[in-house]
Amino acid sequence: MTSTLTVPERATAPGREGGRRPFPLVRHSLALARRSLTKTLRTPEQLLDVTMQPVLFIVMFVYLLGGAVAGSTHAYLQFLLPGLMVMNVLFASVQTGINLNDDIKKGVFDRFRSMPIARSAPLVGSVLGDVIRFVVTIVVQLGFGYAVGFRIGTDPLSALAACLLVMAFAFCLSWVFVLIGMLVREPGAVQGIGFMALFPLTFGTDVLVPADTLPGWLQTWVDVNPVTRAMEASRGLLVGGEVAAPVLATALWGAGVLAVAFPLAVRAYRRRA
Repeated sequence: MTSTLTVPERATAPGREGGRRPFPLVRHSLALARRSLTKTLRTPEQLLDVTMQPVLFIVMFVYLLGGAVAGSTHAYLQFLLPGLMVMNVLFASVQTGINLNDDIKKGVFDRFRSMPIARSAPLVGSVLGDVIRFVVTIVVQLGFGYAVGFRIGTDPLSALAACLLVMAFAFCLSWVFVLIGMLVREPGAVQGIGFMALFPLTFGTDVLVPADTLPGWLQTWVDVNPVTRAMEASRGLLVGGEVAAPVLATALWGAGVLAVAFPLAVRAYRRRA
């Protein structure tokens, strides 16, 4: 008499198909974002620039230019702070490219190459992890601004929308600095090129003075500058004014930059790594 032994099928864990968990890029990116965030929290001096720079910019510009530009420091602070918030968050995004370049030089990404993860996950994870820098910058900017007299002229939901819009715009532009970090050899070069690119983008706007007070040629640059639209959107959401057109323009510019810079950064990373 012959007996047949039936072997039970291997159980598949919930949320898996064929033993594989879905959305590997998302999972791997979030895991590496956690690594980046942990590294930042363990070395809080990395946040020194995003905590001190917003304070210094408010003090310098408001008390040096406020009386001359707006007649009073309070009126000028209401005009200045929304634009400064965009400026400081964009400056904070340069550090993403610097950190990635430094990690590649130290060989950290060699280990990532040997792991069964999506090739673009280290880049996405680092950018997501550095969003904490955007949050700190905005919290310090609004907190110190409130302490010296800034007041939101709209409502809390609009103010929250302004913060989220600025962070999303900076996230898109940070991929430009990721691309730079993949192309140059030294972290210092990333910082130099990043700041050199950001100065005309941030100061060539209506952040410090109304655009109609500028020379004609500079007004032309201000009109086509995408950062100007982001500052107008931030100003409209925080203190009142036109919102729909600048918000839409900011979203379209951000999406366009992301669509171009992201694949180029990933391609440059694959060639270098």
